Amino acid sequence: MSERIKTYREFYQFYLTEHSKLGTRIFHFIGTLLVFFVIGYVINSGKERFLWYVPIFGYGFAWFSHAVIEKNKPATFKYPLWSLISDFRLFFELLIGQQKFRGINTPKQPLE
Repeated sequence: MSERIKTYREFYQFYLTEHSKLGTRIFHFIGTLLVFFVIGYVINSGKERFLWYVPIFGYGFAWFSHAVIEKNKPATFKYPLWSLISDFRLFFELLIGQQKFRGINTPKQPLE
């Protein structure tokens, strides 16, 4: 059995290697973007019944990309909180250009 990752800094490096393919990053980005759209819609409309789309979009797009594109097991199962934080972190790093959709970049200032 492999040893558990002890710091978030180590985990994020691992996370990036598990999200190295273009398709995986695109699917994660789209899923996270849809999560923000749904939350914004619920806030503006008051229609809380649409909140059930959040895990469907958030996990559905991500898990599909891991199974079909990356062909690995999502880190969510072993590191749920760090994985969730990293999903949002990667989304924003892709959005501002700190990460690229193709390849793996080393973060400039990793969180600990």
